[in-house]
Amino acid sequence: MGNNINLIEQVLKEHSVMILDGALATELEARGCDLKDPLWSARVLLEEPELIYEVHYDYFKAGADCAITASYQASIDGFLNRGITEKEAISLMKQSVELAKKARDDFWKREQPTERPKPLVVASAGPYGAYLADGSEYVGNYGVSDDLLASFHQPRIEAFIDAGADLLAFETIPSWQEANVLCELLKEFPNVWAWLSFSLKDAKHISDGTELAFCARKLNKEEQIASIGVNCVPATIVVDAIDILKKETNKPIVVYPNSGETYDAETNTWHGTTNCERFDYLANEWYKSGARLIGGCCRTSPKHIEAITKLWR
Repeated sequence: MGNNINLIEQVLKEHSVMILDGALATELEARGCDLKDPLWSARVLLEEPELIYEVHYDYFKAGADCAITASYQASIDGFLNRGITEKEAISLMKQSVELAKKARDDFWKREQPTERPKPLVVASAGPYGAYLADGSEYVGNYGVSDDLLASFHQPRIEAFIDAGADLLAFETIPSWQEANVLCELLKEFPNVWAWLSFSLKDAKHISDGTELAFCARKLNKEEQIASIGVNCVPATIVVDAIDILKKETNKPIVVYPNSGETYDAETNTWHGTTNCERFDYLANEWYKSGARLIGGCCRTSPKHIEAITKLWR
């Protein structure tokens, strides 16, 4: 990173859609990982990193134009709580990027596809609420200072950049306060780009109650934010959210919803019904509404990404 090229813009110049990957944790669980842990998928960085490599590789095979790293819940504070030193924590966060880069480079060398862009490695910087591991990323009213949020995020961002991520994903952001802090932090790293996607209370409001339209209008002025959108929201409200976003921003819109089930933070389980069996049909609706970066979040899999790849490749 650091070449001042907006890589999302580059992909969208030559392709109608940038296809994102799907859930990492869901796939890791399917391969036998127990993620009932405050570190969530970051725990696998410690215990079975080769499985993370495999999941990234499978998403590339399915057609994904990027890998979102296994660092959503990775933070110095979270690792310290597990008795891991700060130096080791930074090394593990860098490893999340290196695993994705290796999977991407190995896939590209073996498959040598010509009809798609070389996939990007996108470092996941999940919200402060993810470190709390109590579902706060779906509420957003942390009651903490800007300085605390900045000191939480700054070393993570630095580790991801040092490890050579192509861009950053500020994802599942529940509060305008945190979004604003992240935008200010990004200015300390000129030539670095990020997308910023919110979790939602409903189609018109992010999780802390701030209007989505207000957030999009503000972020539209942030030069280093390459794309604005929503993630880990039910697929049923995505079109309404896109309609709001496209009125307030000329940046590409990113959407990667979950399966429609509801997360219970106390038991670390998902409940309810899924509405993403026809993920390709839904993805086409999001595209027609105006989204240009499209993928899946929790409870989606390579088969969902393969289905949407067939629409555009």
